[in-house]
Amino acid sequence: MHFQKPLIKARLVRRYKRFLADVVLADGTTVTAHYANPGAMLGLDAPGSRVLLSISDSKTRKLPHSWELVEADLPGGPQWVGINTLRPNALVAEAFRAGALPPLAGYTALRPEVAYGKASRVDFLATGEGVPPCHVEVKNCHLMRQSGLAEFPDCKAARSARHMAELADVVASGGRAMLIVVVQMQAEAFDVARDLDPAFDRAFRAARTAGVEVHAYRCRITPDEVTIADAIPVTTPA
Repeated sequence: MHFQKPLIKARLVRRYKRFLADVVLADGTTVTAHYANPGAMLGLDAPGSRVLLSISDSKTRKLPHSWELVEADLPGGPQWVGINTLRPNALVAEAFRAGALPPLAGYTALRPEVAYGKASRVDFLATGEGVPPCHVEVKNCHLMRQSGLAEFPDCKAARSARHMAELADVVASGGRAMLIVVVQMQAEAFDVARDLDPAFDRAFRAARTAGVEVHAYRCRITPDEVTIADAIPVTTPA
């Protein structure tokens, strides 16, 4: 996913009110940017961090700047991390079109936001001739507390736990279901942050036991683009 316009350099001042961040642009101007991330963003919001912003030309947007990337001082060294949780679905769709998601080989269509379960919408329903429909849920991951290890979630994630249970129900009904974790940073493996949300950990393990497939992909991130690079192992024990 190539950014349509060059991202704007800035320094983070503070993050507040859940979706707002004050940043200082290169010319010294302080602006408020929106960021699409409801999580705790552990290790990603240190004041003074270098950040990169996209900007919208929409005349109706109150805040034209959106926070996209942060250079975070993570275990193993600093690196650019994607914090926009709206990007992973687009990244999965892009990788699917390019034939870069082997678990979905044989599928020809990826329909977004399909109602299922009790009151949910699955991120994608994959379909194709001669293959069963596959419910695909996508999660964004940007937590790293140990060098090379990506973790999810970074806070309580009751909605995500419900998604895992509903994916397990799909499999119990004879269908196919899959979780794709998009790691918006460089990592060598993925695991659940069970100490931060034991309930999600239980739901995650139960879903895998039921037959829900789990795949984690790390991203290649530069100031110009974010793309899904390759799969990394899921180390969560059964």
